[in-house]
Amino acid sequence: MSAQLACFASDVPVGGTLRVELEADSGTVEVAVVRDDDGELHAISDICSHGAVSLSDGEVDGCTIECWLHGSRFDLRTGKPLGPPAVTPVPVYPVTLDGERVLVDVDRPL
Repeated sequence: MSAQLACFASDVPVGGTLRVELEADSGTVEVAVVRDDDGELHAISDICSHGAVSLSDGEVDGCTIECWLHGSRFDLRTGKPLGPPAVTPVPVYPVTLDGERVLVDVDRPL
């Protein structure tokens, strides 16, 4: 597969998230589309690598997202955890804007 429509840019407020399910070659992938505090859009796995809960329910701070369950923070650009308890990165996916359309390629994590 290639990049597919995840949502429209106006669906994601600054400092907010939107949970979407996209189809990959390997099956359904849960993705959090996130607009950071500077307004840039990111796509990151919606599943925390530590607690297996939805990251889209967490808080956005700058270019990070914090898991609501145990407080793990992840860099939206790299997926790397910025401190415990998470130690394993989460996948991040390429985002392309086509006008208002947000396209995400879940088959080619960054």
